Amino acid sequence: MIAFIEGALEILEPAHAIVNVAGVGYEARISLNTYSALKGQSKVRLLTHLHVREDIQMLYGFISASEKYRFLDLIGISGVGPGTALTILSSLSPDDLQEAIVSGDVRTIQQVKGIGAKTAQRIILELKDKMGKDVQGLVAGGTVNSSPSAIREEAISALTTLGINRTTAEKSVQKTIKNSDKILSLEELIKQALKTD
Repeated sequence: MIAFIEGALEILEPAHAIVNVAGVGYEARISLNTYSALKGQSKVRLLTHLHVREDIQMLYGFISASEKYRFLDLIGISGVGPGTALTILSSLSPDDLQEAIVSGDVRTIQQVKGIGAKTAQRIILELKDKMGKDVQGLVAGGTVNSSPSAIREEAISALTTLGINRTTAEKSVQKTIKNSDKILSLEELIKQALKTD
């Protein structure tokens, strides 16, 4: 998997960017938030997600870890594809999206072009508990720019790299967060999640 790309920004348009990495141009689909952050830059680093379907492989680029994790949360919902997820992240910042989900604000999500009431309600229903726990601040640490949800996702990623099934890793991390009576660093979260049954 391609975790990030770094190099010279060759082409920047509202929907995509082409980054020259050692003479190879990588095209990544981006949100308007990422587009705005990249304007005026010559050298860039984008976190990426390679989305593979039987008929296409598409690289998506993100300016921040929080944007990438919101994207992954969204595409994990039935009926929300990468295009819809990018549209949502072009209209709402990752923090605004998280706040709307946690507060159950269907109207804010529904204001995104192409998102109806049912889709907005499904997004809230499927992500509210997960993001609500992140907002409670039960997990802290990691890098300076890491949000609780980013640290949670980093912990899950670390566990899957160690060979643990993603579903099992998610359950272990959630259980560790729920049972913790103190703020955990990324390292503590991973260690305790490894001990969770």
